[in-house]
Amino acid sequence: MKRSEINAALKRMESFMKELKVSLPPFCSFTPEEWKSKGHEYDEIRDNMLGWDITDYGLGDFKKVGFSLITLRNGNQKMQDKYKKPYAEKLLFIEEGQYSPNHFHWYKMEDIINRGGGNLLIRVYNSLPDESIDKESDVTVHSDGRTYTVPAGTQIRLTPGESIAIQQGLYHDFEVEKGTGPILIGEVSQCNDDNTDNRFNPPVGRFPAIEEDEPPYRLLCNEYPVAD
Repeated sequence: MKRSEINAALKRMESFMKELKVSLPPFCSFTPEEWKSKGHEYDEIRDNMLGWDITDYGLGDFKKVGFSLITLRNGNQKMQDKYKKPYAEKLLFIEEGQYSPNHFHWYKMEDIINRGGGNLLIRVYNSLPDESIDKESDVTVHSDGRTYTVPAGTQIRLTPGESIAIQQGLYHDFEVEKGTGPILIGEVSQCNDDNTDNRFNPPVGRFPAIEEDEPPYRLLCNEYPVAD
């Protein structure tokens, strides 16, 4: 992705959250220059990849396949002695016409919540023992205290305020219901590790290569300088 495209996506998500009157913690507004002076007191942000995350999944077409998100809090399975949190929280932003590819998680269970905007469509499939997509068996859905079953490949429709629990091994993707507008999504989960806990099918990348065509507006969660 071009840095200019990442900067525009960050500003668009910031703007939409202001429309919904959603406030962010101070570190989300640190500039790249400010990060140069942040010491070890901010290692939790660095170690647990808190902050901004913009991805086109390595496919080079962010307007069609991509996501903007912020990790607000997170534990760390590899550093449990230092970071005790067994949970994570994210905010995700998806525009109408964008798509987040089909995947599951080996470790993380998560609740996906429509926090405001349009209607979210989440397609669900079970996975088979060899981790391929089970296109035959019904899927058990847990949504806001209701448990029910749907055929494989059903798109669950979440209006603002509604949520779905995504269990380990459950394939899911995201898109916006046409004509309903952009969405701010909440995610509450077990500890998140985007380097090791995403099983995409078909395979895609996770963090984009960046073409530096202008200075960064904010640093992404994998770009922080090491503290002195």
